[in-house]
Amino acid sequence: MNKDYFAVIMAGGGGTRLWPLSTIDHPKQMLEIINGRSLFQISVERLKNFFEMEQVFVVTVKDQVQDLSFQVQSLPNSNFIIEPMPRGTASVVGLAAIHLLKKNRNAVMAVLTADHVIKNIERFHDLLQKAFLLAQRDYLVTLGIEPTYAATGYGYIKAGSKLETPEAFWVERFIEKPEKDTADKFFRKGGYFWNSGMFIWRAERILSEFKKQMPWVYDKLIAIYDHLDTADADEFIHKIWPTVEKQTIDYGIMEKADEVVVLSGKDLQWRDIGSWDSIYDLLEPDDKGNIVKNSKEVLIDSENVLIFSDDPKKMIATIGLKDIVIVNCDKALLICKKGESQRVKDIIEKLKGNDQKEYL
Repeated sequence: MNKDYFAVIMAGGGGTRLWPLSTIDHPKQMLEIINGRSLFQISVERLKNFFEMEQVFVVTVKDQVQDLSFQVQSLPNSNFIIEPMPRGTASVVGLAAIHLLKKNRNAVMAVLTADHVIKNIERFHDLLQKAFLLAQRDYLVTLGIEPTYAATGYGYIKAGSKLETPEAFWVERFIEKPEKDTADKFFRKGGYFWNSGMFIWRAERILSEFKKQMPWVYDKLIAIYDHLDTADADEFIHKIWPTVEKQTIDYGIMEKADEVVVLSGKDLQWRDIGSWDSIYDLLEPDDKGNIVKNSKEVLIDSENVLIFSDDPKKMIATIGLKDIVIVNCDKALLICKKGESQRVKDIIEKLKGNDQKEYL
């Protein structure tokens, strides 16, 4: 295992896309969805045999450290990098980069997520190895997912000409989440990847991009770097962090960067757990397509019904339902049609607007 290689898991989001089971205090990466394991636990487990646990870092907020640390007790406490408040993925990457550089001037970092599922671990490790080798040649590398349908919920990457490295392509451009007609065109034409949000680069190299493209953020990162080993390090970052621009790494850096390469993530068996609908692809249904977790149930003449509950003793009964999602929690009950669960974000906005944040 290469001691210059590090993994950085972004796990500080207050993800509510699996509301009402996921909340600001207990976001989706902490939910035990698959075989009694959380998405965060699965994210760490798939790094074993490629990284030592000392090489795995987690960027999160202070309120989540205790729960995340409890879920994966093999992670050193010092490997949790605290973000005082969420400021977007650009700041997460920059903060992780300066911490790794303080630890190892040759650090090469894989920026990974805490809410994806990758079933083909051997393939994932193979891609990581190729990506790290490319990153050591000063490329900025991203993992692209070959589309299986015309998705409108993902950003896209347009691939250019091939590199000599198998499955590696120059990136022509990044594209924001498209409208349906555009997504259909991308899918039919080919040559486009879904943007997985996973990146690999040298820590020093990505900071040079910050200096060039987001100098106002770079200056603050360097100021934090200079204070990392001082007695007032925590006080200093809490003072300066609220002034850091909130921005994504895609928009802030990647869309304008040079020497960007995409590796094809074909056969990764990748899933982004972005809505209740995505759960249908992860869990084994019964012979009528029904999936029931953590609940007693009686399902009569019902098909493709997904039921999740936070109370295993509660009985949930359905009659004559088809393609319905039911999520039962202490504070809220969600019922929606299959295919509509991404609109949970509309509920979240409505609750915020009505000052009903106790349900979030």
